Amino acid sequence: MKFFTQVRCGAAALAASLALAVAPASAETTVNMYYPVAVGGPITKIIDKMVADFSAANPDIKVNPIYSGSYQDTITKVVTALKGGNAPEFAVILSTDMFTLIDEDAIVPFEELVSDADKAWLDGFYPGFMLNSRTGGKTWGIPFQRSTIVQYWNKDAFKEAGLDPDVAPKTWDEMVAAAEKLTKRDTSGNVTRWGVQIPSSGFPYWLFQALTTQNDVILANEAGTKVTYDDPRVVEALQFWVDLSKKYKVHPQGIVEWGTTPKDFFEGKVAMMWTTTGNLTNVRNNAPFPFGVAMLPAKVRGGSPTGGGNFYVFKNASPEQRKAALAFIKWATAPEQAAAWSIATGYVAVTPAAWETEAMKKYVAEFPAAAVARDQLDVAVAELSTHDNQRVTKALNDGLQAALTGAKEPGQAMKDAQAEADRVLRPFQ
Repeated sequence: MKFFTQVRCGAAALAASLALAVAPASAETTVNMYYPVAVGGPITKIIDKMVADFSAANPDIKVNPIYSGSYQDTITKVVTALKGGNAPEFAVILSTDMFTLIDEDAIVPFEELVSDADKAWLDGFYPGFMLNSRTGGKTWGIPFQRSTIVQYWNKDAFKEAGLDPDVAPKTWDEMVAAAEKLTKRDTSGNVTRWGVQIPSSGFPYWLFQALTTQNDVILANEAGTKVTYDDPRVVEALQFWVDLSKKYKVHPQGIVEWGTTPKDFFEGKVAMMWTTTGNLTNVRNNAPFPFGVAMLPAKVRGGSPTGGGNFYVFKNASPEQRKAALAFIKWATAPEQAAAWSIATGYVAVTPAAWETEAMKKYVAEFPAAAVARDQLDVAVAELSTHDNQRVTKALNDGLQAALTGAKEPGQAMKDAQAEADRVLRPFQ
C-alpha cells in the first residue's frame, strides 16, 4: 500500500477497541514505535487513539509512537538508527523492506517471540499478505496496513458517455474502449477529462506490477535474488501503459502524480483511476458523485500486487520490550481492532476473522466496495521485493519513467533496468 495521508475519518471509528487479555510484560515497560506518516493529520489521531486504548487495557506497557515521515523516510531513519545503536523497539515499515531488514540483521522472526498458544494467531492472516512477510520458513513481519490496487470509476461520467454506470471494465480491451468514450476534449482539442489515469510517481513499480501480473509474469523470485525486468511479457505490459497515452490518447502523457490522482478524480479530470484501496475512505468522503470500485481489469489473468506496511520487532529490544511490542501487535491485529482500522482507513482488514465481526459485516452491507480489495486477494501476488530492494526497485522505476516520458523505447528501458538490477543483485546470487 501505499500509504495515503489524506484519509479523512475521525478516530471515533476506533472507539470499539478490543479488551484483549494480554499478560503485562513487566512494570512500566516502554517501547518506541516508528510509524510512517508525517506528524499531524487524521492518521496520527487514529494511531494516538489506538495507543491510548491499548494503554487503558495494558497499563504496564507504554507505547511511544514516533511519526517518521514517508515509508522511504522511515526505512532510512531506521537504518541510520541501527548504525547508531538506537533503533526503535518495533515499527511499521513496508512489507517489501523485509529483505533489507534481514540483511541488516535488524529484526527478530516472530517464531522466536510467540508461545505455542500464539501459533494460531500467527497463521491467521490472509496467505496473500504473508507472501511479503515470510521467507526461509520464518515470519519476519506481521501484516497491518495492507492493500491491493483497485480501479475506481465515476458513475456519472459513465452514464454521460453511454456506458453502464454499474459495470467496470473487466479486461484491458474493455478499459481502452471505455476510456475512449470517456475522454472529453473541448472545441480546441484540449482534453478536459481523461478516460483513465494510472499514477507513475511515488510508487511506479507497484502500479506497473499490476500490469505485469495481468500479463502473467512475476517480477522477482521468492528468494529476492533475481528479477525478470527484460521478460518480453514485461516489455509488452510497459508498451501497453505507454500506448494508453501515445496510441489510444486516453491517458495523460508523461509522469502522472501519485498524490494528486485522487484530486483529479474528484474534480472530474479523470473518469477511471487505479490507486490503493487505502484511498477508499478518502474517496468515499470526498467524491462529489456516485462512484464504483472494482478489481483491476485482466489480460491473460486478473490480479494485483499486495502492498503496504508490516509490523517488525527489532533485535535491540530487551526481552521485556519484545514481549511488550508483541502484546501491542497482537492487540492491533485482533479481529475487532483490525476491523475498526479497516473501516477508519480503507486498508484491508488483514485476517478472515476480522471480516466476521459484527462491525465489519455491517460496514460491508452498507458499503460493498469495502470487500473488493479483500476479494482480489484470491488473485493477488507478492509485491516486488528483493535484497537491496531500494536500488533494485529504483532501476525499474528509472526504466519506467524513461519509457513513459519517451526518453527510451520500452524494450531498451527494461533491458537497461535488468542490467542494473543484475549488477546490484550479483552479491546475493
